Amino acid sequence: MGDEDERKRKRGNGGGQSRDQMNMDGKDIVKLPRKGKYRQRAHSNPLLDVHFDVPTKPSDVDWSTYFPELYAQAVEKQQPPPRVDFVDVGCGFGGMTIKLAEEFPDKLVVGMEIRQKVSEYVKQRILALRKREPGKYTNAASIRSNTMKHLVQYFEKGQLEKMFFLFPDPHFKTSNHRRRIIQTTLLDEYAYLLKSGGVLYTITDVEDLACWMRERLEQHPLFERIPDDELAKDPVATFIETVTEEGKKVKTNGGSTWKAIFRRV
Repeated sequence: MGDEDERKRKRGNGGGQSRDQMNMDGKDIVKLPRKGKYRQRAHSNPLLDVHFDVPTKPSDVDWSTYFPELYAQAVEKQQPPPRVDFVDVGCGFGGMTIKLAEEFPDKLVVGMEIRQKVSEYVKQRILALRKREPGKYTNAASIRSNTMKHLVQYFEKGQLEKMFFLFPDPHFKTSNHRRRIIQTTLLDEYAYLLKSGGVLYTITDVEDLACWMRERLEQHPLFERIPDDELAKDPVATFIETVTEEGKKVKTNGGSTWKAIFRRV
């Protein structure tokens, strides 16, 4: 191969690197993980006895392993360690978790997911984003856990400001309704973890499930529905519709969604 051909070859592929590995300045960039390598069946039975490494109580959680930069800053400034503010339950591929971290950089956000591969994807996605944009996404983390069984082992009473249940598994069969993430007994736990005035967000594209979640929230003495005029001022109430993978699918297919957003009284 002649010198001219060699120069053309290098110009064509960025000197041996593909364009998606380089930015406009010719510097290497960090590639995000590909979802195809982390795909896993959408449905999972949360009532099965799957073994997780879970803490026995909230004080046993070493949050510095999830938010190392923020904890290091707190130590350096001799400040109390930060605490998690938002929890994205059943976070899927992390769309909402990432969005919240972007919109609320001063809040700590945790996405919790029962599926091992999907949870690992979110973890790798966050790590890649931190490397790609130093100083950002240090407030986001992913944890694999079964929130129907272990949520109260991670967080203190009245700690959380917001909880999200976006496009949860509808578990259509009547015999499987006990697997639904919004249950009267579980609402007791969510009320325990939310601070007074904290907000619980739900959205689904299944009308039957929407009615189920709304009715149980309306019947619970520690939750009250937030009026529409108040929700209009809450940007989160709008972007929960489209930031998740499921939400994007519904929008693309022209489907309908139903939201139920309640406040801890």
